[in-house]
Amino acid sequence: MEMEKVNIDGTNIAYTRRGHGAPLVLIHGYPLDHSIWDEVAPLLEPNFDLIIPDMRGFGDSDVMEADDSIVDYASDIARLLTHLRINKAYVAGHSMGGYVALAFARMYEARLSGLGMVSSQMAEDTQERKAGRYATAEQVMREGVQPVVDAMTTKLSADPAIQDFVREVISRQRPLGIASALRAMASRPNSSEIFAGFPFPVVIVHGDADMLIPVERGQEMKDALPSAHYVELPGVGHMSMMEDPRRVSEALHAFGMVKVKGVKLVNR
Repeated sequence: MEMEKVNIDGTNIAYTRRGHGAPLVLIHGYPLDHSIWDEVAPLLEPNFDLIIPDMRGFGDSDVMEADDSIVDYASDIARLLTHLRINKAYVAGHSMGGYVALAFARMYEARLSGLGMVSSQMAEDTQERKAGRYATAEQVMREGVQPVVDAMTTKLSADPAIQDFVREVISRQRPLGIASALRAMASRPNSSEIFAGFPFPVVIVHGDADMLIPVERGQEMKDALPSAHYVELPGVGHMSMMEDPRRVSEALHAFGMVKVKGVKLVNR
């Protein structure tokens, strides 16, 4: 995808825009970039105006010298939409991108048409997980990104072709961007208390073979918000948009059909 850049308060954010219809922002997960959406984007663009950014510190976007927070990533999305003169959009995030989408929902509810959580969760990290993220951030700053490549590649997907793809994507990321993202994820708040009250359409997609965020985390979100459109993908791991792009596209197309006010549409 051809990328453009916009300067947001001194940070150059790279993004691509394609398609026609309702605006839909697709936010990539850690430690990846916009290219994870390459398979699903052609299936969405006939009906959505897709805005697909590289989050700060990843891909072609700038790395900042100070640590970032999940709020910073969400603010970048809001300012990018303002730059594009888009007042309201659907926002869907994969993994860490889901954490950013939740922060966007918390901060900019009036600008949100609907929320998509793809292989993500509403809960905060355990203390053990937080400590692990901080330790990995320090290791990356000392040794570079190879420890993350080694640790993440096989956990992201069991598909050898996707493993080759993500290995290359992670390898080209910058240590500071990865370290900042790790610290941002460790310090993110628990969104469980707000999730059940979301007044906009919510789509949840989760693979039942996800080795990074267990499928139970997706089920917890569905239980918290019964009106959410929940799609569980059998045999699919963490990279659902690459492992089963058709089903992920179908799930996101459900934005226009999801009812609110407690109407339960999907049973698991």
